[in-house]
Amino acid sequence: MSTEYLVLLLVGAAAGGFVNGLAGFGTALFALGFWLNIMPPQQAVAIVLIMSVLSGLQGTYIVRASIAANPGRLLQFLLPALAGVPVGLTLLEHIEAGALKLTIGAFMLLYGVFFIARQSLPLVQGARVYTQVAIGFLGGVLGGAASLSGALPTMWCTLRPWTKGEQRAVLQPFNVIVLTASAVILAAQGAYDRQTLLWIGLALPTTMLAAQLGIMAFRRLSDMQFRRLLVALMLVSGLVLLVGELV
Repeated sequence: MSTEYLVLLLVGAAAGGFVNGLAGFGTALFALGFWLNIMPPQQAVAIVLIMSVLSGLQGTYIVRASIAANPGRLLQFLLPALAGVPVGLTLLEHIEAGALKLTIGAFMLLYGVFFIARQSLPLVQGARVYTQVAIGFLGGVLGGAASLSGALPTMWCTLRPWTKGEQRAVLQPFNVIVLTASAVILAAQGAYDRQTLLWIGLALPTTMLAAQLGIMAFRRLSDMQFRRLLVALMLVSGLVLLVGELV
């Protein structure tokens, strides 16, 4: 392994872990920007799934009270998402993942620009159960098709009158469970060979430490600051996706 390879592996691990700890999503979007330069896509995705799940467990723990206070809200997203994962994996056999990522990246970019330009973020009131079920299902589809399970739920959470803990109580366990399902499917397909497990062993300590730093930053944010941060991260994530696919 060259020095450049090791540096990109660890920088990607740190970037993905910190963003996951801070916002509850984004490991893949930020880590893959580095890892796709040094390893094949399937291997990079297999590694980032494990990083996302293990670092996400830390973030899930800190909002356990919010999850327990309203488990039904999470299930509105999660149950349809699990049904959507195999649909996304099936679609992946018929569509080009790069084109899908470009589409989602452009949408995320426009979303971020639009809301950053506004003086205040709009709030969607009411239960909106059917909308949340649909968003959960589509999030599962996107998770299976392009590892973007958190994109639509994150967009929706920024529009809801929820505290940062309530938002994270949806986003963090949603991503952890959906990505775990994806990792299990990849494992069944033989994606975790000896070399991939070695890279995971090297990257994991950096990811976990960076996630803790992100969690420390999360605890210092107000609810409004957290909502605006999510919007800003959508903007950055959109740019990351577009640049990664176009360059």
